[in-house]
Amino acid sequence: MLAPLLLLWPMSIAITYLVAKSIANQPFDHALEDSITVLAQQVREVDGKVLSRLPGSARDILRADDVDQVFIQITGPRREHVDGDRDLPLPPDDERLRNGRVHFRNESMHGTPVRIAFSYVNLRPLAKRGDEPWAALVQVAETLDKRAQLANEIIKGVILPQFIILPIVLALVWFALARGLSPLAQLQERIRARRPDDLSPIDSRQVPEEISPLVGSLNDMLERLSQTIEMQKRFIADAAHQMKTPLAGMRMQSELALRQLDPDEIRRSLEQLAKSSESATRLVNQLLALARAENQPNAGLAYEQLDLCESARDTVQDWVQASFAHRIDLGFEQPDDPVPIAANAMMLRELLSNLIDNALRYTPAGGSVTVRVRREDALAILEVEDTGPGIAPAERAHVFERFYRILGNSAPGSGLGLAIVREIAQQHGAEVDIFNNPRSAHNKSPGCLFRLSFPPPRVTDEDPD
Repeated sequence: MLAPLLLLWPMSIAITYLVAKSIANQPFDHALEDSITVLAQQVREVDGKVLSRLPGSARDILRADDVDQVFIQITGPRREHVDGDRDLPLPPDDERLRNGRVHFRNESMHGTPVRIAFSYVNLRPLAKRGDEPWAALVQVAETLDKRAQLANEIIKGVILPQFIILPIVLALVWFALARGLSPLAQLQERIRARRPDDLSPIDSRQVPEEISPLVGSLNDMLERLSQTIEMQKRFIADAAHQMKTPLAGMRMQSELALRQLDPDEIRRSLEQLAKSSESATRLVNQLLALARAENQPNAGLAYEQLDLCESARDTVQDWVQASFAHRIDLGFEQPDDPVPIAANAMMLRELLSNLIDNALRYTPAGGSVTVRVRREDALAILEVEDTGPGIAPAERAHVFERFYRILGNSAPGSGLGLAIVREIAQQHGAEVDIFNNPRSAHNKSPGCLFRLSFPPPRVTDEDPD
């Protein structure tokens, strides 16, 4: 704040000087106005001539001044000289000035600035309209020495105290800022002294009230960061735990194959090794897919308008051979008209692939899996239904958690597929619901229906409609 104060100080001096000059002009202008009044009373018309009856002693009194020079002038209606100083400049010939009032102007006389008061004295107040104007001009002028002295005295009276007040103000401002910013400096030191892994909230009781909202926001950010780091740690720990099983199986089968001499036993060990490798590959792919879904940068910027029917149909075709291998009837239903949504094509394909894979794994041979696209009001609906064992209502809130497996379920899997589905659905603003399959005819196998409701795509200026 030192620079603004030092900048405002000369501006304050300049404004004070202008105000002082205005104040100094007022009493001296009143004195000039009184002199004009005295002179106007001494001007008369006699036989068509303008005469001044001002005695010499009165003229001396008007001119008496210890500091300034005073000039007097009286002229007739045709600006002929009547009395006083002939060198005094005449005012501009303006009818608006002939109103009987006293006017002021600044002029220069013999190279010296002067302040002039003047007034027109009407010598024929009963003159009819159209008659020649008959008014005498009375002027009194004085130099500006007294005015300058008074303005300087006012400036000294105002500026000199500022030389004393300004350092005091600067000292008080410095002290107040240093005292006010000391809690911030202490907070900075406390934050710097923290361990890198310390994400505990900042104590807001030791900070000024003005920055309490800032500390609250930092604490909220630290809490979210702590939750994110904790989720990452748990994810890494769970992933490492899940990877141990297929890796241990692969190592055991490879060691067993090395010890076998019978070609049939070696072949069985290699087949088990291939299955474990396939399970590990699928687990790694799902982990990568979940990582991409959770850390997709600026996902909203990568969205484009897609036809949900076309995307779902292409994905279903990729799983036809797998459905034959499981001996499951894989079907697809769609409306006649396109169903547009705003989505990322790769992430949408990953979402539907996990739903189809999950349905094929849990549906027994001879069952059916149906992928359906339809409209419901303004929403785009994607459904995947199967004729498997279904999901109990108490379990539906947990199946979207990472690595969660329903107890007693022997179907192979890692528990990541539905977690990927939920993450991608949230990024697209879609809602995921789980129901029993209303078309399942077996009470022991109620089946399962996954329904995703996508919001309508937002219309932009580039849309053709």
